[in-house]
Amino acid sequence: MAEGYVMDLRKKIGHVPMVIACASLIIYDENRGILLQKRADNGKWCYHGGSVEPNEKVEEAAKRELYEEVGLKAGKINLYTVASGTEQHFFYPNGDEVHIVDTVFTCNDFSGEILLEESEVLDCQWFAFDNLPEDILIATRGPILSFCKEMLQKKADRK
Repeated sequence: MAEGYVMDLRKKIGHVPMVIACASLIIYDENRGILLQKRADNGKWCYHGGSVEPNEKVEEAAKRELYEEVGLKAGKINLYTVASGTEQHFFYPNGDEVHIVDTVFTCNDFSGEILLEESEVLDCQWFAFDNLPEDILIATRGPILSFCKEMLQKKADRK
């Protein structure tokens, strides 16, 4: 997790469980598939996102996180889902425990060149909607699988 509001709170409360608001982006291209990043803290694949700062709109947070993590700028984004519950209970390698409420957007309107924030991201790759990596972060697995299934259905319906 990057420095900011949540990290400031952690200095005061330690590793106790927190409910945090997050915002994320599923970046996709109908031909290339879905763009996933490999986290530096646990080596799992996921979409792009992070915690929302005070007074920040979730749309702004999702775009900011994308730019900070992989250097891409998002244009128009669309609300996809809000993920919460058991799958969003997460332990960071440092022992911090969170219950995430993640507002997930989709975006195929983006620009820039991929430039990894190496302290957070080990790799960033395109995956075909029907050929995803096995080691997807549990907190992002549900939305990723649902989105890819929908995209595959759209392709099948066009035939």
